Amino acid sequence: MSNLFIGLGALGCFLAVATGAFGAHILKQVLDADMMVVWHTAVQYLIFHSLGLILIGLLHSTSPRICQKIAGGFMLAGIVLFSGSLFALSLSDLKWLGIITPVGGACFLIAWMILVLGYLLPARTDA
Repeated sequence: MSNLFIGLGALGCFLAVATGAFGAHILKQVLDADMMVVWHTAVQYLIFHSLGLILIGLLHSTSPRICQKIAGGFMLAGIVLFSGSLFALSLSDLKWLGIITPVGGACFLIAWMILVLGYLLPARTDA
């Protein structure tokens, strides 16, 4: 599981650099200022949460916990739903795609809260 999260996180970082460069050099000439802000937000959240996936993978490789697997799944879903919907919205201008974005944001929040609880609550021991 740790290799999967690290690999997908690295792929996400690659895609963040690629989409950032694409936005800065190609889309800047095509999209209006508002859609460029949307594109930029998608890139930012993609890089931050891809690094989060790498972190989860590294944590899992050194000290596996179930919270890491669950949080990694939510983080991956958040990347696809949040950044993916914003990329699609920017390119297509289909406003209904904006409905998907908050679901991705909720996935990010859930992922981080699962890690908070997984590391701050006392570990249960099975008797």
